[in-house]
Amino acid sequence: MTDQGFRGLKAIVTGGASGIGAAIAQTLLDRGAAVAVLDLAPDGAPDGAMRIACDVSDDESVRSAVSDAASGLGGIDIVVNNAGIGAQGTVEANDDAQWHRVFDVNVLGAVRVSRAALPLLRASEHAAIVNTCSIAATAGLPERALYSATKGAVAALTRAMAADHLREGVRVNAVNPGTADTPWVARLLSSAADPAAEREALAARQPHGRLVTPEEVAEAVAYLASPHATSTTGVDLAVDGGMHGLRISSRGSA
Repeated sequence: MTDQGFRGLKAIVTGGASGIGAAIAQTLLDRGAAVAVLDLAPDGAPDGAMRIACDVSDDESVRSAVSDAASGLGGIDIVVNNAGIGAQGTVEANDDAQWHRVFDVNVLGAVRVSRAALPLLRASEHAAIVNTCSIAATAGLPERALYSATKGAVAALTRAMAADHLREGVRVNAVNPGTADTPWVARLLSSAADPAAEREALAARQPHGRLVTPEEVAEAVAYLASPHATSTTGVDLAVDGGMHGLRISSRGSA
């Protein structure tokens, strides 16, 4: 059912052609928003979305894409900074070039898109930015040093932006997914010695015992972006089956 609160609103979703980003774009479309997907390969975006090629690691590409989105949509009310890349390994595993690359996409990508969109958001009566963060920002996960560092930065950036832009009428929040059933996770599993066992282990570390679905993350993003959530800002909302806050024994009791 269409949420009438989104009707007439215009949203951009980076990394919106696959996985969590595609689910976010579809959810916003279903709720009545006009959506532009900014992606390196935008052809996979949901039907009904405006498709714009964009490299969030390149400022000129970002500014051009945001301008095209604003022209095509007739403005921008919602920005979802979802584009990101992963990295595996301890702090010793990745060289300087990879550290720079992952920070450039995961952190500076959100900076570039937000920076380009802010003049348009200030003109909106329902301006919202939602950053896709991760449980890796709040929990120490093995073999995720670089990725965790970028997501910790996104969490801190979200709070700082929320403070900076509150008086301008721009709300800024983040969603913190647990391990989600996405193409990226599928690629990680395919490289494991025993993919089935690795998938079972990933599911088991989340208290509800399964991977998070992209659609569940999308619902949380829709809440944070919604005009109905006008008192919600500076929040990182966990969608992780209780991984962040719950400590449940294997027997399900204290």
